[in-house]
Amino acid sequence: MPARSTAASKVQPTSPYLTVRGAADAIDLYKKAFGAKEKQRMPAEDGKRLMHADLTINGGTVLLCDEFPEYGGPAAPSKERPAPVAVTIQFKKPADVDATFQRAVNAGCRSVQEPQDMFWDARFAMLTDPFGHRWFLNAPLPKKKPAPKKKAKK
Repeated sequence: MPARSTAASKVQPTSPYLTVRGAADAIDLYKKAFGAKEKQRMPAEDGKRLMHADLTINGGTVLLCDEFPEYGGPAAPSKERPAPVAVTIQFKKPADVDATFQRAVNAGCRSVQEPQDMFWDARFAMLTDPFGHRWFLNAPLPKKKPAPKKKAKK
């Protein structure tokens, strides 16, 4: 039985793989907007597109490539035709949602929903990047302390 690759063992069980028109530009944006770290970049034979890239965003893996219609690959989303799925970045603190949202808007993402406290006890925001991908930012709200019990009168 072949040995497992250490690279494969470091990938989380489920990772989004985005198709982007302009993957190199998307990587630059994701670095500015979400603090992405680039782990790998594989240029295509044409020297213009990327056939594969591997990023880490907030500890999670996001994979991406340019579109390759000549090989039957899917079309990338666009501003006019956004992706039907979204990537969620889960944070530990609500303040991280606010800071990341502002950084992403400053980097060129469009606000869909500004950060707000939601009924599911989380701080939440939605963005769309210039490439048509949707991003959700989410963090649990601090647990509310129960009100002190009133002492019974005797």
